[in-house]
Amino acid sequence: MKIDLHISEEDGIRYLHFGSEWIQGAMKIRAPYTLVLDYTNDLMVWEGCVDLPPAHIVTLGLGAGSVAKYCLKNYPKSRLTAIEIAPQVCVAAHRFFKLPATDDRFEIEIIDAAKWVRAKAHHGSCDVMIIDLYDADAFGPVHDSVAFYRDCKRCLRPGGAITVNVFGAGFGFEDSFAHVFEAFDGAAEALAPCAAGNRIILARV
Repeated sequence: MKIDLHISEEDGIRYLHFGSEWIQGAMKIRAPYTLVLDYTNDLMVWEGCVDLPPAHIVTLGLGAGSVAKYCLKNYPKSRLTAIEIAPQVCVAAHRFFKLPATDDRFEIEIIDAAKWVRAKAHHGSCDVMIIDLYDADAFGPVHDSVAFYRDCKRCLRPGGAITVNVFGAGFGFEDSFAHVFEAFDGAAEALAPCAAGNRIILARV
């Protein structure tokens, strides 16, 4: 999958764009492991809901790698798998956003997120799943169906949780929340929206 990547900088913050004005990730240049965007901080709401440290964290969508870097720094005993469909996004995250190299604890898989969560080999394999799947248009999550979220649920171990970034120029939050709510049999809630319009859904098993 080819994406038109663009990097911008302003006031000590470096931003990642997918060929549009929408921000796909950000990094404070002098504090590269700090979560800059409000919604990325909200994505960490799972920290109050699962046993810490989680053994295995999975991120669906890499972007600039800010969430991955946060988890690697704050949970050194956790294993992290990042799922990203576009190889050039991974290259940009390493080159421009100080994403660490992969190793025994940190893995990146180049694959469509829906295919990854559908694979039975990944069912029951993680404790936390952080979902942030957007393309250049930011019209809505790339994958946002009841079936997709059910597959995400199957990947969680008992006591696990997912967080989902929901934001879009034309896609309704209510539809996304209804899909997660149904997939998780009602065990879902939503945070208040961020100033930028993002809203995070938390669901647990």
